Formats: sequence, structure tokens, C-alpha cells
Amino acid sequence: MKTVLTIALTAVLQFASMPSIAETINVGRSDVRLMVPEGYNEAKPAPLVVLLHGYKASGMMQELYMLFGKLVNEYQFLYLIPDGTQENSPNKNRFWNATKACCNSYDSDVDDSAYIRDLITAVGAKYSVDKNRIYLIGHSNGGFMSHRLAYDYPETIAAIASLAGASLMTMEGDAPTQPVNILQIHGTDDPTVKYQGGTFGAGIAYPSASESLEKWVAYNGAAQKTEQLTQTLDLDESIDGKETTIERFDEAGNIELWSIHGGAHIPKLSASFTREVIEWLFKHPKS
Repeated sequence: MKTVLTIALTAVLQFASMPSIAETINVGRSDVRLMVPEGYNEAKPAPLVVLLHGYKASGMMQELYMLFGKLVNEYQFLYLIPDGTQENSPNKNRFWNATKACCNSYDSDVDDSAYIRDLITAVGAKYSVDKNRIYLIGHSNGGFMSHRLAYDYPETIAAIASLAGASLMTMEGDAPTQPVNILQIHGTDDPTVKYQGGTFGAGIAYPSASESLEKWVAYNGAAQKTEQLTQTLDLDESIDGKETTIERFDEAGNIELWSIHGGAHIPKLSASFTREVIEWLFKHPKS
């Protein structure tokens, strides 16, 4: 089995070898990797995609797993890959302070929502970012964080794609003032963040995949209309055939659940996974 150090080194080497421009952005915490597509033109605002890693991982480890960097030049988007902070534990695991359920186990007061918002602002100050197309992709703890950012900054985030994450169980303050497009992807056999919802740690609950999206229908002020599409997808190459079904929760098709039937917490992503996710996000701008 590869060690964490080997995985991290492989990720860094892969990032350095990608045919795009690599640089960093820093808003006071640490240098954050930013990929800029070849042919970037300041006169043509580009979408911004932010990748949010899972608990214990890092930005580059998450990229090594999901490989969205391979699409930067083809789809001409700016790609930001930040790291969460290290918790106050012997293992110093990286985490995002997303919701009460996940994953601030050591009572940190870090405001990751504001931090990522500030990173987005900093990228926009240096590059021409299309403000209608700022997207988040998160896995597990990063999926929870994607929901949180959409909740906190709906005027900024156009859409999120959350793999094995969940929304806030209960609202904190006022509901979002603007609608956000939400794609929830979840394995039905996920033992870590359960498809049907569950609890973490000291019994702190998180909603099911469906409940997360029902909350967003209400936040967006949309009419709930659940519809099972006939289209299916192949997102997990360890499962034979097209194992993923699509369910829409609103008439406009802005809120969808992709259920990976038999899928685990860390599915073996198919070759088409990244393209399916990016194309869904890009079809859902802010306005």
C-alpha cells in the first residue's frame, strides 16, 4: 500500500507536469495551488473551480484521486486546490470546519467558509474570473464544506458538486438570499457518510442525501418536484454497467441527486466521472 508521503509526492509531481500554468495564491494561511489554463485570456473571463478535500486528505491528494486538473485546458477554467487546517490531535489531520457534524472534532474556531471566500476574491483580483461561474467540488468533509459555502455565500457560488457530503442539519441564521445549483453524488452503500443520513461523534446528526437536497429546494424558493430520469451514468468503474441513477428535486433541474447504487465512500471513479461533473456544473451558471 502506498504511504501518505508517496501519495503526496506523486500528487505534487503530477501537478507540476500538467500542461497548464501552475502558481500560488496566499491570503495569510499558506500558499494555495492555482492552475491556469494555457491560452488564458484576460479579456475572456474564465470559470473558477475550487476543489475541497476530505478529512485527513490534502488538496493535492484529492486532485490525485479526482483528476479534474486534466480538464483545465480543454474547458478553460481556473482551478484552485486549497488545504484545510491541521486539527489539534496527535495525527494533525487536515479538516474543514464545515458543520457541527463534520469535521471539527477538536473545537477549532477557524472560519473556513470566510477563508475560501477570501481565496476566491484573491483569485478574482489577479485573474479575470467569470463571476457567474464560480463552482465548488468537494468530497466527504469537502462536500459538507461545499454545502456550507453555498449556504454562507450564495451571492458568490453558482453551483456545487458534493460527493459523499451533506448539507447543514439545521439552519444557522437566515436562509440563503439567492439560489444555488446543487449536485449531490452519493454511494448508496457508503458506510462513512451514510446515504440515509446518520450521526458522527457525540451523536451529532447529518441529513440524508435526499434531505440535503430538499433543504436546498426550500432555500432556493423553488417548487419541489421529484422526478426520476431515465438516463443513467457510469461513475464507479468497480461496479458493472451504468450503476448511477439521476433524480431531480425541482422543475428547473437545478438540484439533482446522482445515486451510485452499491457505491462506497470512496468510489473507484470512472474515466467519465470528471467530465460528467464539470459539464453539469458549467450548465448551471449563477444567472
